[in-house]
Amino acid sequence: MAFKNGSRLPVGMQNVFPNGCHLVPGSITEAMDYDEATGRRSPAVDKYTGKPVFQCRVSDMDLDLEGRQRETVVKILADRMPTPPTGTPFELVEFDGLQVTPYVDTGRCQGKGKCMARMAFSLRATGIKAARPVPKQDAA
Repeated sequence: MAFKNGSRLPVGMQNVFPNGCHLVPGSITEAMDYDEATGRRSPAVDKYTGKPVFQCRVSDMDLDLEGRQRETVVKILADRMPTPPTGTPFELVEFDGLQVTPYVDTGRCQGKGKCMARMAFSLRATGIKAARPVPKQDAA
């Protein structure tokens, strides 16, 4: 099976953020596209749904990320700008309709054929909400 460039794969919150994620305060903004030909920025529109694109930063609470980058961006496709679910700083959030788009990042190319390509991914969702409380397990 082959995937086309830009394939979006549905994924569960537990697969992407096994220990949950915190919304970075004040990080929900309108995503912008850049036109290299004109040098202008314009509000991003999703090429498949036609919906406006917003983005937010979240801090991944995965314990295995010790010493590595925890912050990532999630793009949200919505008719209007989403608002933080509870409005509290660093609130735990979940995403509806979460999708991952894998791609090869060649942004580290330094010319002369030396390229440090790496596997990367982007995240998209259709909504953001307060995280459901995780049931506490009794110590045995």
